[in-house]
Amino acid sequence: MLDNLKKYKVILASNSPRRKELLTGLGVDYEVRTLPDVDESYPDTLQGADIPLYIAKEKADAYRDMLQPGELMITADTIVWLDGKVLGKPKDREDALCMLRAMSGRTHEVFTGVCITTTEWQRSFAAQTEVRFSKLSEEEITYYIDKFQPMDKAGAYGVQEWIGFIGVENISGSYYNIMGLPVQRLYKELCLVES
Repeated sequence: MLDNLKKYKVILASNSPRRKELLTGLGVDYEVRTLPDVDESYPDTLQGADIPLYIAKEKADAYRDMLQPGELMITADTIVWLDGKVLGKPKDREDALCMLRAMSGRTHEVFTGVCITTTEWQRSFAAQTEVRFSKLSEEEITYYIDKFQPMDKAGAYGVQEWIGFIGVENISGSYYNIMGLPVQRLYKELCLVES
C-alpha cells in the first residue's frame, strides 16, 4: 500500500515514540529527523484545533531549509483542550496532578494538527477526538503520575497506559489521535499524494 510514496524519502520530524510506532503501523518506510528547540509558541488569539495546526506548520517551516527535493516530511502537534484552555505537557508533578483532577469525570477534546510538506507543496489538516474520563480518585491520579511519569504527554496522560484502561469511559473520534497521530486520516491524505 501507499506505493505512490515510493518516489519520496519520508521524514518524520518528531521524537515522539508514539508517533514513530503509529507511522510504522501504517507500513511507511521513514527516517526520523529532529531539530532541538523548535519554537512551539502560538498567538493567543488561536483556539482549539487552530493551535496544533499552527504549531505543526511552524515545525514544518523550521525544517524547510533542510528539506531536499524528493523528500516528504510529516510534522504534528497534539493538545488537550478543556474549558477553552490548552493542557499541554505538564511543567512538574503538581501541574500533572491539576490537569488530571480537572479532567476527572468530564469530557475534554484532543486536537492534533498534521502538516505534510515537500519542497514543492504543503498540505495540512487537524483531527478532533472527544474523550470522557470517569471520576478518578486522588489515589488513582497520584498512582498514575508517580508510576508512569507522563511529563512528556499533552494533558499529562497516555490513553494507551494504565490511566486509559481504568479511566476512559468513552471516545468519540480517532483513538490514535489521542496518542498523537490520527493515522487513519493521515493514510487518506498520503493516498492523495501524486506518485
